Amino acid sequence: MRAVAYYRVSTDKQGRSGLGLEAQRETVRIFIGDDFPPAREFVEVESGKQTDRPELAKALAAAKVLRLPLVVAKVDRLARNVRFLEEILGSGVEVIFCDIPQVQGAMGRFILQQMAAVAQLEAGLISGRTKAALAAAKERGTKLGGFRGVKVDPALGRAAKSNKASDFASQIRPIAREIQTAGVSLHGVAAELTARGIPAPRGGAWSAGQVRRILAPLPVNSKA
Repeated sequence: MRAVAYYRVSTDKQGRSGLGLEAQRETVRIFIGDDFPPAREFVEVESGKQTDRPELAKALAAAKVLRLPLVVAKVDRLARNVRFLEEILGSGVEVIFCDIPQVQGAMGRFILQQMAAVAQLEAGLISGRTKAALAAAKERGTKLGGFRGVKVDPALGRAAKSNKASDFASQIRPIAREIQTAGVSLHGVAAELTARGIPAPRGGAWSAGQVRRILAPLPVNSKA
C-alpha cells in the first residue's frame, strides 16, 4: 500500500517513551509492508496539545496531491484534541491509524473520538500535575523562568516561512506544468487544480496569479 507517513515526537519525552521516531517508523513499516518506505515521510517535533503543526499541514497537502492515504502509527501521535482530530478527518484526506486500521462508519468514528478524548484527558492531567509541581517549587523559593541564554533570530522565522512556501510549490509545480502542456491557460490550470481538490497556498480556490507564481522560473541555485 502506497502512502504518506506522518510521525510526531516530543523532544522531552522521546528518550523515555515507547513511541519514539524509530518505533513509529517500525510500526508503519510493518503495517504497509513491501511498499515501505512511504512515498513521503514527515516528522513533527511538537507537543500533542499544539494544533499548529507545519509538518502535518505538509503531510496532508502531499497526501492530497499524490492522492494517497496518510498513515499514522497511533491516534495520539496525530492529536490529543477531539475537535482538532475532527478537523483533520474532515480535510478530505484518508487517514489510517496502524493501531485501529478499520476506522469506518459511525461506529468507527465513535471509537476514534473516544480514544482521542482519553488522550486529551491524559494530556490535561499531565498539564495539571506539572502546574502543581511548579507552584510547589515556587513556594519553596525556587526561581522559575527567566532568561535562558537563548535569543530567537527573527530571520529564522522568515526563512522557515520561505522554506515552507518553496516546499509547497515544488509539490504543485509538476502537476501545474502537466496541465499547462495541454495548452490550458493560467485560469484553466487554476480551475483544474481547484477541481482536483488541491488547496491553494492560502487555502480555498486557486487564482491565475497563484498559478503564475508557482510556475515562475526558479532561482539558479534552486531545485525544480
